[in-house]
Amino acid sequence: MTDCLFCNIAAGEIPSGKVYEDDDVFAFRDIHPKAPTHVLVIPKTHVATLSDVKDPALLGMLMSRVQHIADDVLGLEKGYRVITNVRAGGGQEVFHLHVHILGGKTLPF
Repeated sequence: MTDCLFCNIAAGEIPSGKVYEDDDVFAFRDIHPKAPTHVLVIPKTHVATLSDVKDPALLGMLMSRVQHIADDVLGLEKGYRVITNVRAGGGQEVFHLHVHILGGKTLPF
């Protein structure tokens, strides 16, 4: 999808603070971090929002990579928060499914 910001980031057409990449996902630092560590994990397959996911295996794969990135790549052994905003009313600003990993400090409730 050529007009999708995150598709273009994953394709390497827009510079990003890449922290992880494999055949299925791309992870990069958020440009407006809400915690010392704030990384976005996106599937390379374009899906606009969580509500548009048709294949539950995609969600399993995505969450497995989130766990790997948080634990093994970012070293967030003290804990982290995982957030997915859904649609504009839920705070989603870029309409490409993505998961926020926040950590690096004790997060408030």
